[in-house]
Amino acid sequence: MENKGSDEVEKMKTKFFSAWHNMKYSWALKSKTSFSRNSPVFLLGKCYHFKVEDEDGLTDPCYETSEEDFILGNVEDFRKDFTSRLWLTYREEFPPLPGSTLTSDCGWGCMLRAGQMMLAQALMLHFMGRDWTWSEALALQPLDTETRTTTAAKRLVASLESSLQGPHRSSSKRSQSVNQAQAPGSAEEADAHLKDMYHSTLVSWFGDSPSAQLGIHRLVRLGLTMGKQAGDWYGPAVVAHIVKKAVEEAMDPGLAGITAYVSQDCTVYSADVIDSHRAPRDGQASTSPQNNQPVPSSSRAVIILVPVRLGGEKTNPDYFNFTKSILSLEYCIGIIGGKPKQACYFVGFQDDSLIYMDPHYCQSFVDVSTSDFPLQSYHCPSPKKMPFSKMDPSCTIGFYSRSVQDFEKIKQELSKVLQPSAKEKYPAFTFVQGHGRDYDLSAGLTPEKREWPFIRDPRRTVTTAGDFVLL
Repeated sequence: MENKGSDEVEKMKTKFFSAWHNMKYSWALKSKTSFSRNSPVFLLGKCYHFKVEDEDGLTDPCYETSEEDFILGNVEDFRKDFTSRLWLTYREEFPPLPGSTLTSDCGWGCMLRAGQMMLAQALMLHFMGRDWTWSEALALQPLDTETRTTTAAKRLVASLESSLQGPHRSSSKRSQSVNQAQAPGSAEEADAHLKDMYHSTLVSWFGDSPSAQLGIHRLVRLGLTMGKQAGDWYGPAVVAHIVKKAVEEAMDPGLAGITAYVSQDCTVYSADVIDSHRAPRDGQASTSPQNNQPVPSSSRAVIILVPVRLGGEKTNPDYFNFTKSILSLEYCIGIIGGKPKQACYFVGFQDDSLIYMDPHYCQSFVDVSTSDFPLQSYHCPSPKKMPFSKMDPSCTIGFYSRSVQDFEKIKQELSKVLQPSAKEKYPAFTFVQGHGRDYDLSAGLTPEKREWPFIRDPRRTVTTAGDFVLL
């Protein structure tokens, strides 16, 4: 009886803290973000202009993301593009995470969520292309403070009530795979319907359940092999390796045509990336449906992840222009980093401010196995900005390469971006011909050292010019 009573107390405490986190992180989002009308806005390689002149030829000094202003310039296009990106945030009331009794990642899982968002962008490029936007994006309502706090208060009461009444019954009904759905007749409708199916399928891969291919349960389980547990802080370098393993071990046939590569010691080994392109997993043929252009069966797409450190205790201002150049490229899938101990997903910039998606908002568990599960909570209508000066120097940069030919173009273009200027004496990372077989970041390193992607392995035989040095 005592054990049963203790279990009930633990359940009550878990529910209370989950509700408290929901209250705490429901205050995190601001309803408006100001944008200048006189400067272009870059979002994952696309450029938008908000400049609009009135009848007297004058230009308003600023822009706020309020509903009535979205008809000006191509702000509506920007909003639709931003809102179409997948937003993965804290969740609560999902099944317990591996090796723990935690049923929420509130307060500690933000870097894992940022990594999920970066991976989701790569998959969107792979399956739908950069020009795809969600048809319901403009209908999504901004998350105002009143709605958030009211909802949080209701959840607090409901959570405490459920603690006394017992667990709710969950639906066990599973829908037929969207991959088996029938598409409409015309080619245009069929293409739109196909991308809608990819959209839903992609979201389901990130569901908060043990069976989800790329869900937080899978990421936490992989983190256990690196000495990380549910509730620990995950750095951007560790998350890069967790994401790589998650993609490599995914069993869904739809993910057979894509893999991931993590740079070693701020060095991208070209031969390793090319090998990744040319080695389909388990003998499966790999195809990329975007634009109806299948990739040859001997090839697969590669997500290139580059952990870097752009300074010492703070980000070196000399790297600001480099960061802008990276986020201006369409094959860039963003940057995961943030403020110290507060992760976010950087997707663009305007002037000297970064545009990012914030995972610090606690939402309820969504059962993605049900028929027509809601997609709204996986899209964010409210962009946020942060000065470059507040960016933590430790981050991971991501790129999407569809084929070997694409990689050669990416390498050539990035090599120009990485050329040191008068201020930037050393590049953030380098490309080197050959393999990095003699270096393994995760082997023989403590969990603390895994946070430092530029630690050198004395067994490594390949030398490079332009090694990473802190400024």
